[in-house]
Amino acid sequence: MIAAFLALRLYSVLGKRTGHHQPLPRAAEDGAAVARPQARTIDMPAEAREPQMRAIDSKAEGGVRALIAADSSFDVAQFVDGAKSAYRMILEAFWKGDRETLAWLAEDDVKAAFESAIDEREAAGHTLENRLVAIERATIVDASLEGAVARIAVRFDADIAAVTRDADGNVIAGSLSDAVETHDVWTFSRRLRSDDPNWKLAETDEA
Repeated sequence: MIAAFLALRLYSVLGKRTGHHQPLPRAAEDGAAVARPQARTIDMPAEAREPQMRAIDSKAEGGVRALIAADSSFDVAQFVDGAKSAYRMILEAFWKGDRETLAWLAEDDVKAAFESAIDEREAAGHTLENRLVAIERATIVDASLEGAVARIAVRFDADIAAVTRDADGNVIAGSLSDAVETHDVWTFSRRLRSDDPNWKLAETDEA
């Protein structure tokens, strides 16, 4: 599992949706590094890497290859699986107002944006009953090395069922019977050669 969002109001749409959605915070662009152990791929022949590259947009292939060259333990398939797990865990933690889990999975500025949005929601007396129905696709769309820090952006195409209730439990928006298409780009980061093998959420944006 991967142990792994900010405007003045700290409230923005998390991805583009075709239908009802709850607002989620959008992260600042900067962040340090630190989410999941990666399976080793040392001396893996090129033909063995090709199935992994299918989860990578062609524009990101160069960055991914540079990352693999800098860290031979990096495995694309393991990373994508971990990113999908993190996507689900972070969404569910935000919906539930679970600050502790968010602190574990996100960098400090991202965590602060989440907490601000949760505080605002709780002050309004609203609760969310959301459900991640399915992650249809997860694709690496960008990868880069900034000094010793690796950053990987993943596009998630998912279906989410969402309901908002007021303080009295009345439904004020949404429906759990209708899933909404969601398209997000989340960026994860990690400092290479760090004792911490984990990646954390560093930024979110619309796809």
